[in-house]
Amino acid sequence: MARNWRCALGELDLVLERRGVVVFCEVKARSSDAFGVPAEAVGAAKQARLHRLAARWLAEQEPRGPARLRFDVVSVLAGRIEVIEGAF
Repeated sequence: MARNWRCALGELDLVLERRGVVVFCEVKARSSDAFGVPAEAVGAAKQARLHRLAARWLAEQEPRGPARLRFDVVSVLAGRIEVIEGAF
């Protein structure tokens, strides 16, 4: 539905629809785990920001009626990809 969507509040990496659920997906990548795994970078402040961005994105869409929402995190570490569905 959207990739690298931007507004004054920030950016959503991916917005997709899967089985009737609108999924907001944050992608984090690192070449090593020296500073922790990538998913650890999505803390409480980042989660709150993503919730605000999702609300803005939804407000800008054509009326669709109520939708189920989910927030996923994609962690890329040294080429290995892990998807955490319903991360927060």
